[in-house]
Amino acid sequence: MTPPHTTTEATPVADRSAGSSPATPADAPAGTAAGTTAQPPDGAAPPARPARPARVARPNGQWAVDGKEPLNGNEKWKQEDGGLSVRQRIEDVYSREGFDSISGDDLHGRFRWWGLYTQRKPGIDGGRTAQLEPHELEDKYFMLRVRIDGGAVSTEQLRVIADISRDFGRDSADITDRQNIQLHWVEVENVPEIWRRLESVGLQTTEACGDVPRVVLGSPVAGIAADELIDPARVIKEITDKYIGVPELANLPRKFKTAVTGHPSQDVVHEINDVGFVALEHPELGVGFDLWVGGGLSANPRLGERLGAFVTEEQVADVWHGVVQIFRDYGYRRLRNKARLKFLLADWGPAKFREVLETEYLGYALPDGPPAPQPTQPGDHVGVHKQKDGLNYVGAAPYVGRVSGSILAAVADLAESAGSRRVRFTPHQKLLVLDVPDEHLERVVSGLKEQGLDADPSPFRRSTIACTGIEYCKLAIVETKASASRAIDDLEKRLGDLSAMKPLSLHINGCPNSCARIQTADIGLKGQLVLDDEGNQVPGFQVHLGGGLASDDRAEAGMGRTVRGLKVTNDDLPEYVERVVRQFEKEKDGTETFAQWAHRADEESLR
Repeated sequence: MTPPHTTTEATPVADRSAGSSPATPADAPAGTAAGTTAQPPDGAAPPARPARPARVARPNGQWAVDGKEPLNGNEKWKQEDGGLSVRQRIEDVYSREGFDSISGDDLHGRFRWWGLYTQRKPGIDGGRTAQLEPHELEDKYFMLRVRIDGGAVSTEQLRVIADISRDFGRDSADITDRQNIQLHWVEVENVPEIWRRLESVGLQTTEACGDVPRVVLGSPVAGIAADELIDPARVIKEITDKYIGVPELANLPRKFKTAVTGHPSQDVVHEINDVGFVALEHPELGVGFDLWVGGGLSANPRLGERLGAFVTEEQVADVWHGVVQIFRDYGYRRLRNKARLKFLLADWGPAKFREVLETEYLGYALPDGPPAPQPTQPGDHVGVHKQKDGLNYVGAAPYVGRVSGSILAAVADLAESAGSRRVRFTPHQKLLVLDVPDEHLERVVSGLKEQGLDADPSPFRRSTIACTGIEYCKLAIVETKASASRAIDDLEKRLGDLSAMKPLSLHINGCPNSCARIQTADIGLKGQLVLDDEGNQVPGFQVHLGGGLASDDRAEAGMGRTVRGLKVTNDDLPEYVERVVRQFEKEKDGTETFAQWAHRADEESLR
């Protein structure tokens, strides 16, 4: 249901007429004034000042308030020709005539609606990222995201992705922290064949990027965990079947991220999604979901908030649709850097958001509900775990999500050799093989390790994630994947005597946009150029300490602490992490967590 296009008036700024200038203190003695303003002769009346007109607030581009007139170039081309339309041109024109035939709006805009971004041209250092235009930064190759809602694939689907990677992507593949598979080196000439192969096994790239509902994060152990409260697979399928790829929701102010979990570990990072559904048992209404809205990180991080509403399984898709329509109709479109749902929620507050959702979009009130309990176990699902049917699943860690088509094909073969047909990806860049019988466990675990996928990783191998970085990303300033892998190997040696410590999350990002969730890590690193000891500008990181999402270690999510001037060069990264971890071990109070210590420690202890 689309709300009426009502108009709200902006509150004008108070007139500053004569005698009310804020520059003159209210208790100033007669005949004096602040500054150097000339005074009239004794007894003369002061000259009258013309009243300033009230300031009129600029429209924010909210469709339901300001109308649909586009207020920037991005909004204009989205209205003229939506992102979904470009597929036909890719198939009929661009794939036949090549990269140079692609129009600018399509290349830098609409291609994203089908999971395609141009990747960074090799050899351009991070100091030039902000200096060059997109066409100067980009290569004639694409990054392609395969949309995998809930992170669930069959071994047949996995093998198709692997073959595409080897045939068209130079054997590249990354497991992202959005449960997608990301390929590189894709040429536009091959995109129609890639789509044909993916769609033949029920996969797609539709709305994997763009100002649309992105992939729906779902619990990687949906339907199999012995302690699961509810299987969210049905509601994820209902959302994606009804609403992905439909014009009604294909022009949002910006991207819209969703997370749904039925597992008590709260394994989908719901606090940093635009909308999240977290399973809990209501004392009177039974099992359902707690509703969260308005999370997001990037350069202006904000944690989502509970609306205090309880949502049944049958209501999830309806409520999701209502929230995304609020974003479409009331979201801010004038400025791209204010166009996420988190800014609307910050202005409205949870109470108003819930009221608008119920009255304008749902047509019914949601019952109040309590918050979900604090998780009692990690949500990355690494290791060997029993399923509710008596079989096992094995969760394994690659190096910061980096795999390959060949590795994915080997995983498909290994799973099938053990009688399994199901694999899952996690929001923590991990991979799970489901349905493994006891007699095949040892062979599956060792087979995964041969492929660089460790089911018993070191604390840093387990808890380190990294974004794409300067290797492929046009926004990046520093390299991330290789640096993170080197740091893991170095830290395993440096901190080997602390191998029994609880894993500390180390998140490495190549720019300020926080694709690797740096503000919610124990140690978060934001890529930038820094000065080394000799005064040379080199790749490095600003350090955030003590962030985290709800987990078995902390009841509530919180942002990391930044210390003024605390930066580290890429080369010094392992040494710095060792130093701060050992300082924590020295100063911690009993069972105090790293995050608790980092927020109370003296600045010198953190350097």
